[in-house]
Amino acid sequence: MTKRKPFKYFKTSPEIIRLAVMLYVRFPLSLRNVEDLLHERGIDISHESVRFWWNRFGPMFAAEIRMNCAERLRSGPQWYWHLDESVPRGSCI
Repeated sequence: MTKRKPFKYFKTSPEIIRLAVMLYVRFPLSLRNVEDLLHERGIDISHESVRFWWNRFGPMFAAEIRMNCAERLRSGPQWYWHLDESVPRGSCI
């Protein structure tokens, strides 16, 4: 079974697409703000490109993040709950 390449027909590199989508999703920025931030770094793209990439690749990136988070939880030590403060019995708060 061949694995489908999601970035195959795009002229822009996958790293730039991932950066643009993550900037838009992670921080409370508008599409035009993401366009301006990338333009300051020498990357000329349109805010419509960011919107298209977000619609197309956003679910894929979200699935990767969820999968990585679940793997970290499974591979690490089990959760331990610790009490921040303890109050002796019978005392009034």
